[in-house]
Amino acid sequence: MRAWPSLALVLLLAACGGAAEEKSATLEDDGRIDCRVGADTQFTRFCSIERSRAEQGTLITVRKPDGGFRRLLTTRDGRGVVAADGAEEAEVTIIGDNLIEVAIAGDSFRLPARIGRAPAAKQ
Repeated sequence: MRAWPSLALVLLLAACGGAAEEKSATLEDDGRIDCRVGADTQFTRFCSIERSRAEQGTLITVRKPDGGFRRLLTTRDGRGVVAADGAEEAEVTIIGDNLIEVAIAGDSFRLPARIGRAPAAKQ
């Protein structure tokens, strides 16, 4: 994962309304997100996500149209989003207000996120 000093990424994985500018950074009512899978060159809104609570954070399953999936984990320790399983690491890039791109093993997913300061370290 790409390090973002003093930033914490927390995914907001619930549909929400708002201004048109905010719509691109939220889950639409259909629960789909923009993704680029394998050799695709364009992002298309055809991946879906599921979320569940995990001991370490929120477990996110991104389902691809070919039946494959990626599992990601939002962490509470300031790292943001990491691969939940497998040998591939997730690379996270902030690409806009409330929007991140997660790249893993040739696939890229655009996810809504709340971006803020990481908690100060205790001394």
